[in-house]
Amino acid sequence: MMNRDYEVYFYGRTSTKEQNEARQIEAAHEQGIDSRRIFIDKITGKTFDRPQYNLLVGTHTTAPLLRRGDLLVILSIDRLGRNYGEIMKEWRHITQEIGANIKVIDMPLLDTSKGNDSLDSRFVADLVLQILSYVANKELEANKARRDAGYKAMETQCKAVKRVSNDKARGKAAGQDKYISNKTGNAVGRPQAQYPDGWEETYQEWKAGQITATAAMKQLGLTRNTFYNLSKRYEQTA
Repeated sequence: MMNRDYEVYFYGRTSTKEQNEARQIEAAHEQGIDSRRIFIDKITGKTFDRPQYNLLVGTHTTAPLLRRGDLLVILSIDRLGRNYGEIMKEWRHITQEIGANIKVIDMPLLDTSKGNDSLDSRFVADLVLQILSYVANKELEANKARRDAGYKAMETQCKAVKRVSNDKARGKAAGQDKYISNKTGNAVGRPQAQYPDGWEETYQEWKAGQITATAAMKQLGLTRNTFYNLSKRYEQTA
């Protein structure tokens, strides 16, 4: 290995303890990074308050392991986080405040270590990040619009059941809430399940093969039937 006057660290993340980080560790070794300089968190990407990440970048009370000129390598940008606004904030903290470089293996344009004698590489990386942030936000808006349209269509088709408190008029025991079809007046069962917090991220990780369906159900606190019913509904409205 070539001698160098800077350190190279690798940061990886899985969203749950059940996920396997082997692929990320393998990628780190392929980059020639020593196991002692590989840092892995098993926590959601929604927050940057992560033990191993904090060791690298520091906190209000601790100094970062990263020093000016060091290189932080990650496999993909989503391993750093899920929110592009927060990713850009952390990216600037590392590259501008700490003065370290970042290299994203699966996206060569996101590599500030190229051309260290100029600002070109950092300018290109910042520009790419801003474009990714814009595209990601637009995609979230489009997904939300499609889901909202899907919900509205389902309400129109099903006439969205309403809760009826007049049990006597329906021939039911007093005090029992039932869901009644506006069209037929007949009970149609339980209300439709809602998407739990963290659905979007967990669903995408499951579809990408990063976690099993069982792990996804456990993470979301859903039964098997509810999980697959929500998945089917989500795919129909996406």
